[in-house]
Amino acid sequence: MCLVFVCDEDERVTSKQPAPGACPYCGGIIQAMDVESQWRFCFVPLYFKTKRKFYCTICARRLVIQ
Repeated sequence: MCLVFVCDEDERVTSKQPAPGACPYCGGIIQAMDVESQWRFCFVPLYFKTKRKFYCTICARRLVIQ
């Protein structure tokens, strides 16, 4: 008998908008993206969370707000 566990993480961008400020590395425009992440186990959703991520539009670096 063989058991196969299927785990999957799905991330989807729900919205994008410009954020105030400039990139500290290149001076480019910062873009805020709302990302929904969902963990599934055998097609059953277990975990759902919405995050806001910040990226530079010129150098494509992910920025962390402290």
